[in-house]
Amino acid sequence: MMPNLDPRAMKKMMESMGMRSKEIEASKVTIEGKDSYIVISNPQVVAIDFQGSMIFQITGTPSEKPKAKAEISAEDVALVMQQSGISDEGMARHALEESNGDIAAAIISLKKEKE
Repeated sequence: MMPNLDPRAMKKMMESMGMRSKEIEASKVTIEGKDSYIVISNPQVVAIDFQGSMIFQITGTPSEKPKAKAEISAEDVALVMQQSGISDEGMARHALEESNGDIAAAIISLKKEKE
């Protein structure tokens, strides 16, 4: 930032450029990634509205946690195969893995692929 700038002057300058900010009270912030979660404890969150877009500035103590892999049973695979009308067990298992074990989402994705 700019050195020796009064916070009130900075706020006024931001408002003149169409930027509005507000602090959000939060106890924890979680960001879901593809293979893991980033959990920020003791966060300070500021939401900045700039020309209709929201920007979030987050500071705190981060930690990373891996996502748990869903257990996929043979019964789940058989159900997905039956309901989606496919005969390839590998495709059904892959759809279940992609949907993190969500049977309905796996069936829907396979039906969309058939169309």
